Amino acid sequence: MSPAGTPAGPRPIRKAVIPAAGLGTRFLPFTKSTPKEMLPVVDKPAIQYVVEEAVSAGLTDVLLVVGRTKRPLEDHFDVVPELEQNLEAKGDQKKLALVHETTELADVHYVRQHQAKGLGHAVLTGKAHVGDEPFAVLLGDDLIDERDPLLARLVEVQQQHGGSVVALLEVPRENVGMYGCAELVDDPSTEGEDDVVTLKGMVEKPDPADAPSNLAVIGRYVLHPAVFEVLEKTAPGKGGEIQLTDALETLAGMPAEAGGGLRGVVFRGRRYDTGDKLDYLKAVVRLASGREDLGGEFNAWLSEWVASGFDTEQPTHSAVDAGA
Repeated sequence: MSPAGTPAGPRPIRKAVIPAAGLGTRFLPFTKSTPKEMLPVVDKPAIQYVVEEAVSAGLTDVLLVVGRTKRPLEDHFDVVPELEQNLEAKGDQKKLALVHETTELADVHYVRQHQAKGLGHAVLTGKAHVGDEPFAVLLGDDLIDERDPLLARLVEVQQQHGGSVVALLEVPRENVGMYGCAELVDDPSTEGEDDVVTLKGMVEKPDPADAPSNLAVIGRYVLHPAVFEVLEKTAPGKGGEIQLTDALETLAGMPAEAGGGLRGVVFRGRRYDTGDKLDYLKAVVRLASGREDLGGEFNAWLSEWVASGFDTEQPTHSAVDAGA
């Protein structure tokens, strides 16, 4: 009870957990020595976009779950005295501000996942840092356009309804086998919210013919801390890994007073997938096209190249390059 004798409100959400311990084998040989989270998306590594999203939703306490090869992630958000002194001496305040931006972006912490035991295990490694507060989980392969504040909406729904909330995306039914898939149930409490659904359960990578819906879980979650106790009891599932999807299935069936209940926000905005080579290239092109400092010239060149029939034999020094 609050001092006034009224029930206490929902616990505010302050912390974000970003699993970043994967090996990134789909991007070999680049990821042999460089974390996939450091893949440049125009001029920022993918991980910076994810941290910026957490901060924009009001979550400034960020925990990165890393592996033994992920030191560059720590370096990126750390100070670099030599570089800063060099830029200061040159009077290059614009570049100095970019360097300071990464170190001042959030209160970033790190914990090591010693073995790759799955997403559920990665989230569980954040238990000591998160404590008994609701928290967000953001996967680095999904970049959400800053114009579409998905995480802020997840936070809003969790604070309104309690329990846990996942982000959902409508996908072609033939593709549901690539995702965790939502099984829905009618819930009067979400009436009037056309983007909110209640989940009865979840199925990890189902056969399309058996999928309960075409709503796939994407890499944004706001979780009740009860998920930690559930994960500790969750046996390895598909692939021999501890699946977060299995824990969410359990949470969906638990009573609200125990931290149960699972809702989804159906996302209809702009999402960029950097976990696949082709989708990564699409993400870079789309984000570069929308940049105020790059879009004009880049789109002009892109239009010229498309008009040429994607002629890879044409000279790279085009009329656009020459400023004609």
